[in-house]
Amino acid sequence: MSNVQVTLPDGSEQSLPEGTRPIDVAAKISQRLADDAIVARVNGALWDLSRPLDGDAKLEILTTKSAEALQVYRHSTAHLLAAAVLELFPETKLGIGPPIENGFYYDFQRETPFTPEDLEKLEKRMWEIQARDLPYERKYTKKEDGLRLYADQPMKVELIQERAAAVFSEYTLGPHFIDFCLGPHVPSTKKIKAFKLLSIAGAYWKGDEHNQQLQRIYGTAFFNKKDLDEYIHKLEEAKKRDHRKLGQELDLFSIQELAGPGLIFFHPKGGRVRKLIEDWMRDQYLKRGYSLVYTPHVMRAHLWETSGHLENYGENMFAGMELDDAEYRLKPMNCPGHILIYRDKLRSYRELPVRLGELGTVYRYERSGVMHGLMRVRGFTQDDAHIFCTPEQAEGEVVSCLEFAIDTLKAFGFDQLEAELSTWDGGKSGKYLGSAEQWEHAENALRRAAERVGIAAPVSPDEAAFYGPKIDVKLLDALGRKWQLSTVQFDWNLPVRFGLEYVGEDGKKHQPTMVHRALYGSVERFFGILIEHYAGAFPVWLAPVQAVVMPITDRQLDYARKVFERLEAEGFRAQLDDRKEKVNLKIREAQVQKVPYMLVVGDREAEAGAVAVRHRKHGDMGAKPLDEFIADLRGVVDLKVTAD
Repeated sequence: MSNVQVTLPDGSEQSLPEGTRPIDVAAKISQRLADDAIVARVNGALWDLSRPLDGDAKLEILTTKSAEALQVYRHSTAHLLAAAVLELFPETKLGIGPPIENGFYYDFQRETPFTPEDLEKLEKRMWEIQARDLPYERKYTKKEDGLRLYADQPMKVELIQERAAAVFSEYTLGPHFIDFCLGPHVPSTKKIKAFKLLSIAGAYWKGDEHNQQLQRIYGTAFFNKKDLDEYIHKLEEAKKRDHRKLGQELDLFSIQELAGPGLIFFHPKGGRVRKLIEDWMRDQYLKRGYSLVYTPHVMRAHLWETSGHLENYGENMFAGMELDDAEYRLKPMNCPGHILIYRDKLRSYRELPVRLGELGTVYRYERSGVMHGLMRVRGFTQDDAHIFCTPEQAEGEVVSCLEFAIDTLKAFGFDQLEAELSTWDGGKSGKYLGSAEQWEHAENALRRAAERVGIAAPVSPDEAAFYGPKIDVKLLDALGRKWQLSTVQFDWNLPVRFGLEYVGEDGKKHQPTMVHRALYGSVERFFGILIEHYAGAFPVWLAPVQAVVMPITDRQLDYARKVFERLEAEGFRAQLDDRKEKVNLKIREAQVQKVPYMLVVGDREAEAGAVAVRHRKHGDMGAKPLDEFIADLRGVVDLKVTAD
């Protein structure tokens, strides 16, 4: 038997018999490494620890410290779930079961719906299978044999027909479970130490609503129970913060069945918050050299043909309407409208950059299965801006956009930010527009801009939009969840399609560089994230009601009314609770509504011109002269303090 040369991460080399397994190498290094090992990386690809080495290899052993190992671990837990389903419900047909960001899922076809009680049974059976210490065994099967083997699993047959090579890999888990799968997997079920099944949802095969409907079971898995318990705690906290639940409890917004799904109705309190969000952005536009514009909600279909949206985005646009002169479409994006404003007259280089900003409502046809409260809707308002500039100005404009994005997110209380630079594939696929020189110039401009504002922006290759590279800015909320909001994108597609020009210093016509930029992303989604980040307890400057005045008895009603009127005259959002109820009940209800301040007035306060201040978080803060309370409140609001 010949030997293979194995190169380890530290550069050392070992000459080992061909057929040596990565787990053998790990054990030779140390038993602890072998015990902690989850999967191997061989010549850059992930391998099972038990898969024999068949040639010289660069080998790395991945342990529980590796994010990639966790994905493999979760994929293996998805197989464990599928094995449990087939043991308890053998008539079930298997779909797919991939790992996802925080766990895994598996899709099943079964006439009888799974129930929460079934999840308990399945989880118990998974632990029983785990205790059997069953190996995840990789097998190789000829395609024609596989089609016969999976004859009673039609979705697997379809996948094999579409994806399998002449000989493909599959994995067994005990005598009754086998799955067409590329792998890799953990060595055995004993490696799986902590998991939980979470929920049941509907899904369509391959995500296509024209295909059969399946049942999707979601779960999560971690390397240890401590991490699992922390995640479950976060999930429970997330449920309490769910913007759909709080939106109803706090009377902020609704989705009306009579009107249709994915269409948001902002109630008076939600409308107040939305106005503050929008006013803040419009004020910033004007301070930062943007011009405010407004564009129509419907425009001729020919415009969307010119922009390429009908060809490339038509399935996400609402059906057209025939009017007197042409077919019209609801706009899915604001950019063509801004382009028409720019193109309305010939510009000189002296006028550039032209920055056009709009909080424009757009409409996109989202499938019913993906809509989610405020986070994914069919009608939403984007804080859209488009910058038309010379190529030389582009980098400076991107810097300004990134600074604007960071300032925006921090103004609303988001201090933990990340970024990501999405680039092209070097032109290999042919799916990207523009020349190599344009891509190099734009990507370098984005990279340098991120460096100039001091934000790390790791590169994500082949993730750019087809018309140009982009930087996405992401925030981490109070639960550590990551949300992608702000984006800055180059575009050399639309300037060409619309023949955009400016007259340069040389007297000749040139094509401007176009930068797309959105900071909230959409007002609706940003609103939903704010609700969940603050658990509905908005900062005082954003709170729909900042203070409730509560007389203890009718004797103080006149004074309470004067306090309320004074607050309103000072520009604060106040309410007068003059109901004939006990003050403790009024306080409890105001607490439930997350009102920042409750101002209780009794005889002493009325005589002294004061208010007894109660804060939603800090409780009783004692009596203060009304003028002093107003001065304090003014400071908190004017400074836009985001912490209680």
